[in-house]
Amino acid sequence: MPKKKEENLPPKLLRGMKDILPSNQKWWHWVREKVKNIGETYGFSRIDTPIMEETKLFVRSIGEETDIVEKEMYSFSKGSEKISLRPDGTAPIARAYVEHGMVNQSQPVKLYYLGPFFRHDRPQAGRYRQFWQFGFEVMGESHPILDAELILLAHSIYKEMGLDVNIQVNSIGCDSCREEYKRSLANYYRPRRSVLCENCKNRFSKNILRLLDCKQKECQEITKEAPQIIDHVCEECREHFVQVLEYLDDLEISYTLNPHLVRGLDYYTRTVFEIWMANEEGSSQSALGGGGRYNNLVESLGGRKTPAIGFASGIERLIIKLKENNIEPPRKEKPDIYVAQLGDKARKKCLKLFEYLRKKGLKVTESLSKNGLKSQLESADRKGVKFTLIMGHKEIMDSTVLIRDMESGIQEVVDYEKVYEEVKKRLEKRTPNLINGKK
Repeated sequence: MPKKKEENLPPKLLRGMKDILPSNQKWWHWVREKVKNIGETYGFSRIDTPIMEETKLFVRSIGEETDIVEKEMYSFSKGSEKISLRPDGTAPIARAYVEHGMVNQSQPVKLYYLGPFFRHDRPQAGRYRQFWQFGFEVMGESHPILDAELILLAHSIYKEMGLDVNIQVNSIGCDSCREEYKRSLANYYRPRRSVLCENCKNRFSKNILRLLDCKQKECQEITKEAPQIIDHVCEECREHFVQVLEYLDDLEISYTLNPHLVRGLDYYTRTVFEIWMANEEGSSQSALGGGGRYNNLVESLGGRKTPAIGFASGIERLIIKLKENNIEPPRKEKPDIYVAQLGDKARKKCLKLFEYLRKKGLKVTESLSKNGLKSQLESADRKGVKFTLIMGHKEIMDSTVLIRDMESGIQEVVDYEKVYEEVKKRLEKRTPNLINGKK
């Protein structure tokens, strides 16, 4: 009996999932438009990859011993295929770069994306099991100006949306110089291993760099005195990083050298960075986004040796910060024209009129399901339109339309065939050069 009762309960959201309701869409639309506009200005083209990939793609790219691959991926088998919902945006794009021969295109190839990703993480504020990200990837060139350009692009998105942010930046060197640093870290942490958290005890032997990324307070205290990787990088990596910082200085971008920033994925090399709220420095858990170089990733997936750098940002966390700072999206332009009807015959005619005016470029709205002129005029008034076009039985018989000036209340009968010209003339008189998007 209890089981039957449970089956009759209405379905609910899965834990860690979120509906994006109409009342929140204005923030999402604003983020999408900002990403698109800035990205395309900087020469990025949009790419969309599937939400499912071969599991081995993420094992080879992100790292078999990372938390993402070990604990957080949604993976399953279908026949002989081992499949995972994508937890990351960079690996699928690197796969697409190799598979579609983008190495033969003019380099660098600059791509941006926006979509849902999946990690079986502990749900908390701004962190969901299905989460949305936007990101940018630059593949095919290693010049440090590209590191600075990508940091500038990321910085510009947040600043132009009204957020005060600071860039946390570090270099984690290349494979060769990082080995010496790992030995130095091991020597530092070995006598302190007994007081590390359980995760860090495991990371000590599996991926010692991840100890620097631990969020546990007791581990963070130990990390403060840990060796810094910048003291161990080779001359070539050091020179690259110095040039990146010089570009950021010239751009007057506020940044903080963070010697313990490593990011959590195996594919990173050289420059790594995160964007933090300026008033929340000291807590990498509040990072809005981050990225870095991954000069070995494309080659590890079967392509040629291809230097690359990328950046990604969580959209949910960005929108939370916008709301916390009382930042509202720009107001959507109000419609100019409202189409109102009286009766079913007029309703049919008004739907055709609405579509005709929309295709002509006018900002038009309606509530054709409503009955009664009073409720429709009240709706038109709430929407702030300048004119309401009214059609009833008489107007259909006479092939006319009644134009009501919503400001003065004056109404005038015009010929149905000339309604567009008449409305356009009145709008231009009220607000010159506002027709068809001209300002």
